[in-house]
Amino acid sequence: MRSILLLNPKGGSGKTTLATNLAVYFALKGKSAALIDFDPQGSSIDWLAERPADRPPIKGIAAGEGRVRIPSGIDYVIMDAPAGLHGDMLASLVRRAHTVLVPVVPSPIDLRAAIRFHDELMRLSAVHKRRVAIATVANRVRENSTNRDLLEDFLRSLKLPDGRKLPFVACIRSSQNYLRAAERGLGIFEGAPSLVAHDTELWRPLFKWLNSKRSVPK
Repeated sequence: MRSILLLNPKGGSGKTTLATNLAVYFALKGKSAALIDFDPQGSSIDWLAERPADRPPIKGIAAGEGRVRIPSGIDYVIMDAPAGLHGDMLASLVRRAHTVLVPVVPSPIDLRAAIRFHDELMRLSAVHKRRVAIATVANRVRENSTNRDLLEDFLRSLKLPDGRKLPFVACIRSSQNYLRAAERGLGIFEGAPSLVAHDTELWRPLFKWLNSKRSVPK
């Protein structure tokens, strides 16, 4: 079983969008996927409630109270973390994961928050001991914008505790296609190919990294 955690204590970073679309991607590949929603708001579970019965199934687990039982036979567990996660709760959730993806959106407030969170994340024992693989994702970017360039430069500058570069693996654009899909309990990969081709292409570097040995702890 592979566990992937979407993590950023700053609200509005797009964790749920990435989590639901990752679950859809693996389900479409014929894998058994579970979506664990640790956020008390339950946005991922609400999305699943709208998912059509004829689409590849995704198991939803509401974990707002912290207790989680994962059914047997699950290939991929996608964990949607709540906002405001710090301290012992942050460390506990990171220990559950093989892979952590940190989405960051291009705004000055989010960049400042990302600096503080990066410092906290790098101090965790699981990160120091390389028991989890971490990467960043630029999310909800507007193409050809100055803010995108600033965000990408910032994410490329981040380092791991041992001095290696913290992988920056994808730049996902802001698109109405995500909203349209979410309203129907679908993922971007289930839209009409002619409409979502550019959006899905931007995920390729992320999947390349997730399918590599670099995305799992040694």
